[in-house]
Formats: sequence, structure tokens, C-alpha cells
Amino acid sequence: MSDEKKKYSIKETTKVEREKIVQDAYAIALSTGEPPTEEMMQLVQEYVDGKKEISEILEETIQKYHKIATIES
Repeated sequence: MSDEKKKYSIKETTKVEREKIVQDAYAIALSTGEPPTEEMMQLVQEYVDGKKEISEILEETIQKYHKIATIES
């Protein structure tokens, strides 16, 4: 695991730190366009709660959109 990924891992952060990470990311998302979907916020909450790593959420999101693109093709 790279140092950058490790910096945000569940093992290396407290719940309070993960909440801050999410708040910062949410602010950036709002400043650049539409707010995240409710579904994405639920996934992010799993990270805050220590249930899923960011990499797992990213992989799930990629798979979801890959399936959608395949169905629409």
C-alpha cells in the first residue's frame, strides 16, 4: 500500500479523522458541481464507520458504472 493510501486507511485513521476527510471531500465536490448522490453518501458513511476502505468503495463504484455501460451498449 502506498504511503498516500495508507494515510487514509481505516487502520491509520480514527473515526473523527475519517469524518474530516469526508467533509473536505464533500466541500470540494460541492464547489466543482453537483453534490454526491445519496447512494454515494451511504458508501462514504461505510468508510467513516470503518466498514470499507476507500479503495473498496472506488472498486464498487467502477463496477457499478461498468455494468450500466454494458447494459446500455
